[in-house]
Amino acid sequence: MSRTLLTIGAAAALIATATPAGAAGHGPLITAPPDKIVIELATVNGSGCPEGTAEVAVAPDNTAFTVTYSEYLAQVGPGAPPTAFRKNCQLNLRVHVPSGFTYAIVQADYRGFAFLQPGAWGQERANYYFQGMPQTSQRTHQFNGPFNDNWQSTDKTEYADLVWAPCGEKRNFNINTELRVNAGTSNPQTSTSFMAMDSTDASVSTLYHLAWQVCPTP
Repeated sequence: MSRTLLTIGAAAALIATATPAGAAGHGPLITAPPDKIVIELATVNGSGCPEGTAEVAVAPDNTAFTVTYSEYLAQVGPGAPPTAFRKNCQLNLRVHVPSGFTYAIVQADYRGFAFLQPGAWGQERANYYFQGMPQTSQRTHQFNGPFNDNWQSTDKTEYADLVWAPCGEKRNFNINTELRVNAGTSNPQTSTSFMAMDSTDASVSTLYHLAWQVCPTP
């Protein structure tokens, strides 16, 4: 599965006020490369995002890309399959960057809706890594029942700790997410709990913010 997701003429304005010192081995932070950036979705895999159920769109100001899901739901309770307590999705992105520039994900915003019985809990997890490089540490956000509302979580990385794409190399970028629901002290034989990576008002589910740097001169 391959399709163009994102074309950036001007990258993230949010980094314009960032500290000028970049990560080791890279040049200064910039607001955008002078040429357009194209990001393609190479593959989508996982029980939380069957083919045709994940959609990607560009933020109006080109500062980020967003992902929405229609079947990303983990649940426990009467009639739920034994494997339904955990759902996951892996996005494999092919990023075309102009020569002399590199990028990183500086922040990811997740949201959805959850209904958790008293004593139950739900978790959202995510990690990010470049092909051929070690995975980053997993970020986990937990929500405890009783809960019946939209939920939101944010993964933010300090600039000194950003993982940048290797300069001069083509490596796909992977985003792994997971939803998990546990009945806890509630009774899954009589009551249902669920957590979804979407929203009752059909708003954006996930938002990924981009940061850019100039690669060092060879």
